[in-house]
Amino acid sequence: MEKIKWGILGAGHIAGKFANAMASVEGAELYAVASRTLPKAQSFKDEFNAQKAYGSYAELVQDKLVDAIYIATPHSEHRDNAILCINAGKNILCEKPLVINTKQAEEIISLAKEKGVFLMEAMWTKFLPAVKKAMSWIKEGKIGEVRMINAQACFKRDFDPQNRLFNPALAGGALLDLGVYPITLASMVCGTNPSEFKGFAHIGTSGVDEQGTALLKYGTGEIASLSFALNTPATQDAYIYGSEGYIYLPHFWSTENAELWIDGTLIEKFHQDFAVNGYEYEIVEVDDCLNKGKKESDIATLADTLAVTKIMDKLRADFGEKYPFE
Repeated sequence: MEKIKWGILGAGHIAGKFANAMASVEGAELYAVASRTLPKAQSFKDEFNAQKAYGSYAELVQDKLVDAIYIATPHSEHRDNAILCINAGKNILCEKPLVINTKQAEEIISLAKEKGVFLMEAMWTKFLPAVKKAMSWIKEGKIGEVRMINAQACFKRDFDPQNRLFNPALAGGALLDLGVYPITLASMVCGTNPSEFKGFAHIGTSGVDEQGTALLKYGTGEIASLSFALNTPATQDAYIYGSEGYIYLPHFWSTENAELWIDGTLIEKFHQDFAVNGYEYEIVEVDDCLNKGKKESDIATLADTLAVTKIMDKLRADFGEKYPFE
């Protein structure tokens, strides 16, 4: 298997977590990093043992030795960063959400297919062993027919109007940063085309959705109740209820655990420690796809990403939320 040389576009907190995970993946090499300033890129390079540091994104994408680029910038920058990479012929793993809205998603998916490059949203939850185990229990009929999903992704952050989470100019808000996780989980379990769905949110003084909920109903009767918040210290757990039992995923979007319950009894408990922090599994998936010549993942498909983006567009319309650059 050929070792994939990675470049990281952006040198913030999430980029550091990704770089830490990469050190555990045999088929991956952290080759280069780019930031808007060279000193920041050099500091990141030294900390994570990369070979190259660039003070601009353009220099990174022009490096012929870079096989794949991880985009780790704020949401508002994903579209332009992806276009830069695609036009340079670089394969892409882009931090979630892939982009801000359906128009942008359709644009970069079309461009990636036209240029023949790999593109995947970094929805790392899909690749976690515990989540994969839960999906196998569902497929095997362990909980019978799926009836309901209840999932929350809620945190309490200190309010800071300059922080990307609270900044409309950077596509902030709970939905795109956190709500994408429970919506993705519901899509994994019930499919990507709910027959009805509605969203409610509180738009704070920041101008973004600081907390919200979404109700999704599917054609075969399943109902998903999903919550997300920046300002509420609720849980990050998920329950998948079936006609015969339920699955519990604590801290579902980054979980190492899955529990199977039947008739009020814990039947099976799955646990697998992360090698590092959980990001390693999506890196392995991209490396595997590239070595097999694939242009997209069979697990995190572009069609699924586009479907979730369309749901979030409709929810933001329900919220009455529109970003200033849209």
